[in-house]
Amino acid sequence: MEQYNILIVEDDKEIRDGIEIFLKSQNYQVYKAADGIEGLKVIEENEIHLAIVDIMMPRMDGVTMTMKLREKYEFPVIMLSAKSEETDKVIGLNIGADDYVTKPFTPLELMARVNSQLRRYTKFSNQNSTQQPNDRIYVIGGLELNEDTVEVFVDGRQVKMTPIEFKILALLMRSPGRVYSADEIYERVWNEKAINTDTIMVHVRNIRDKIEINPKEPKYLKVVWGVGYKIEKQP
Repeated sequence: MEQYNILIVEDDKEIRDGIEIFLKSQNYQVYKAADGIEGLKVIEENEIHLAIVDIMMPRMDGVTMTMKLREKYEFPVIMLSAKSEETDKVIGLNIGADDYVTKPFTPLELMARVNSQLRRYTKFSNQNSTQQPNDRIYVIGGLELNEDTVEVFVDGRQVKMTPIEFKILALLMRSPGRVYSADEIYERVWNEKAINTDTIMVHVRNIRDKIEINPKEPKYLKVVWGVGYKIEKQP
């Protein structure tokens, strides 16, 4: 069984050490850093499979650190926020985080998020490394998604997606015109009961910003108010 390496980036030593205790009890290998600068150094020197990153830190905050690591790495990032404001959650997800946990949190809640993200990441990585002879390519208008090479193109231009964004877009593109509720998207993408569907709205917004010429007047990814989301069939 593979051992996963998890990085905790948190300036509060008590919280940092507390998270470490629970992660080690689940047989995870733990690395620690007190700010974003230290965190990036750990990532450069070690193979990290998941990072838990506090938003508010001295020297380099969690938002800046996540933006920098996303330039080179695709492993899951769970952000910790001391506030419950929507802005923190939206900022974190907009810059490439996969999930967020609001302080104070229970160890069980954090462990559930960690386990869920690692399951998703492992499945995605296995899919990415196993090439099939018959490509699964979906083309809708100028939008093209290839499930075997894990690539998305818009009018011939490649668009970079996070693993979660890719899985949501692939789900919708497999059945153009079909409306999926936020709960259904969550359960199919995360492979567990929906617990945090407000993240879907942010991920959809990120996808739309990447694939639409004018995200405010979307051609492909449409909201069906009060119902859910769909990829519009193209003539």
